[in-house]
Amino acid sequence: MEAKQAPVMGRKLFLYVTAFFSGMSVMAIELGASRLLAPYFSSSQIVWTVIIGTIMIAMAIGNVWGGRAADKNPDPVRLYRRLLITAIWTAAIPFAGRYVIAGVSGLLALFVKSNFLVWASLASCFALFVVPLMLLGTVTPSLMKYATESLDDNGRTGGELEALGTIGSIIGTFLPTFVTIPAVGTARTFLIFAAILAVISLGFFISRKKWIARSAVIAVVITALMFMPFNYSFAFWEDDLTVEDESIYNYLQVKETDRSVILSTNVAFGVQSIMMKEGGLTGMYYDYALAAPLMAEKCEDVLILGLGTGTFASQCLKYFPGCEVTGVEIDEKIVALSREYFGLPEEVNAVVGDGRSYLTTSGTYDVIMVDAYQDITIPFQMSSVEFFTEVLEHLNPGGVMVVNMSMRSDAEGSMNEYLMDTIASVFPYCATVKVSGGSNLELIATADAEGFERLSERIDALGEDDPLSAIMPRVEEGLIPVEGGNLILTDDKAPVELLGMRVLDEMISTELEALRGQIKENGIMSLLE
Repeated sequence: MEAKQAPVMGRKLFLYVTAFFSGMSVMAIELGASRLLAPYFSSSQIVWTVIIGTIMIAMAIGNVWGGRAADKNPDPVRLYRRLLITAIWTAAIPFAGRYVIAGVSGLLALFVKSNFLVWASLASCFALFVVPLMLLGTVTPSLMKYATESLDDNGRTGGELEALGTIGSIIGTFLPTFVTIPAVGTARTFLIFAAILAVISLGFFISRKKWIARSAVIAVVITALMFMPFNYSFAFWEDDLTVEDESIYNYLQVKETDRSVILSTNVAFGVQSIMMKEGGLTGMYYDYALAAPLMAEKCEDVLILGLGTGTFASQCLKYFPGCEVTGVEIDEKIVALSREYFGLPEEVNAVVGDGRSYLTTSGTYDVIMVDAYQDITIPFQMSSVEFFTEVLEHLNPGGVMVVNMSMRSDAEGSMNEYLMDTIASVFPYCATVKVSGGSNLELIATADAEGFERLSERIDALGEDDPLSAIMPRVEEGLIPVEGGNLILTDDKAPVELLGMRVLDEMISTELEALRGQIKENGIMSLLE
């Protein structure tokens, strides 16, 4: 063994450095994977489970492989070649990852009829991340072989290597989330850690006086890529985006049309917020939600949980002069975008934080809007009976809650049915209205027995010149009372991820039914015609 060791391998410090940065890279790749997949598959618990499971499988295979390889041939050159391959693969992910995800998802969508979210995210994860993580899994057992000098210090050396790898993993958990991803984005985060692995490999090969030119070129190229300007777009098929950015919580996309400014936080599920440039009604769910302040006994204080770009807040100020509006938004960058591109009025008190946490410590309001659901992504803590009980407790007498439900499903046992049953178990008077031309469903709830009667009276009293007179009669006509049922979400049991996955399956099944028929009838090549 001694004859095959490079001089640097006789110094435990270099081994410890390798263990430290390899552990750091594992977690950096894991967090990068979550950010790479989230715009396409959401950031739900299901996707995180897939990512963690994939990492565990890859690391386990790598551990076994690394240990056996080191026993069979204890030449450390093999390990550092693997690290170099890992660096190259990791550096390629920012450039190839989005196309791999799109290709894998498109192929699976043609054949997978259920659990698409699981299979597509799993297949994408395996295609992109199993190889580099498996290679990183070989590091610790290999280093233990190289570093062990006698049976007397096996335990100490192994413990030190594991400890340094763990410390590296801890730093690799915080560094991408709070530093590199917000500062330079997901793509360059992959490149940063790829460069670190390449430099470590280069250090070894310099000491061994082998592979110096190859490893140096790779290290220099990867490092140079970090500083080169390139357009990395998650939605690579989109043109003329005004803003494409990332925050701690979201992928962010701002797009302008002749009539509107649009914010999307997911490339697959459409619009998150919209502002009409002429400043009128949007034709979207915000208009329907204005029934809530019209229905409330008074409209002096409005709270919006899930401010987004502030369209509903702006409308409340416009159509209900004199009211004070507070909006809570967990993503600070969305608040900044709302001020810069969506004309959020300065009068709106925009609070950066979690909606439920803020509600717990806040005062009471005449209207509370819950707009924290984004298609299949549902924060479970804002869907439970305990949460809606808190909302009721923070409403003034005659107060009204309105909830925007954007899930595209009305099937029995759907997410919408769970939410309706849960809310109806807290609020005695509830009704829903379907938004015309979209998938949104607005639920209006109150503890005031006269609330819906008051809404009807005020709609009748609207003048012909009142902009709300064009939409509110349609809202009233579409109201359907919620009877309630036994599908109750609680803080302890809220399977929102599985319910959301069911919604996704229904969407894909509906949208691809015709496509499958075309392929069956005319063959797959007909898609290219």
